[in-house]
Amino acid sequence: MNRKRVLTVLAAGLVVAVAAGLYWFQPWKLWVNETVQEALPAVRTSVPPSESATSASAAPAPKEPAVVATGELISHEHTTSGSVRILRAADGSLVLRLENLDTSNGPDLRVWLTDAPVLPGKDGWFVFDDGAHVSAGKLKGNKGSQNYTLPAGTDLARYSSVTIWCERFSVSFGAASLAKKV
Repeated sequence: MNRKRVLTVLAAGLVVAVAAGLYWFQPWKLWVNETVQEALPAVRTSVPPSESATSASAAPAPKEPAVVATGELISHEHTTSGSVRILRAADGSLVLRLENLDTSNGPDLRVWLTDAPVLPGKDGWFVFDDGAHVSAGKLKGNKGSQNYTLPAGTDLARYSSVTIWCERFSVSFGAASLAKKV
C-alpha cells in the first residue's frame, strides 16, 4: 500500500514537471512558422473636403515615409536574416519595419530597439538587456515583413541596434546595427 502511494506521488510529480517544461520551452514552436506580410506604411497627404467628394481618382497618391535608419540582421542564438528600416511618417511617428525576416519561432519573442552594440556569434547573445531598450512589441511572426509602431517620444539618437529578443530565456535570436540616414 505504501509503495503504491509513493509511485502515485512520483507519477503525479513527473506529469507536473513535464507539463511545466513543455509550457516553459514550447518546443513545438520550432516546427511552427508564422508568416506575416504587412504593406509598407503609407501616409496620405490631406485633401480639402470640397475635393474629397469629387472622385476617387482625384485623391492624392500615398506618400512613403522617410527612411531614418537601416540595418541587416545577423544570427545569434538562432539563424536569423532580413533587414530593418526605421521610418518617420509625415506626422512624426516612427515605425520599425522588419523586411524579409526569417528566424526560428520561439516563446515570448519581442522586437527591441536598443543601445547595445551588435556583436557576432555567442558574444552577442546576451548583451541587449544590459542597457537601455524600447520594446516595439511582441514579434508578430517569425517570417515575412511587418511593422511596429515605436512609442511616441522615442529618441533615435539613444539607440544603435534592433534585436529579436526572447524574454523567456534572455537571449537574442538575431540583431542588426542601425546606420542612421542624414
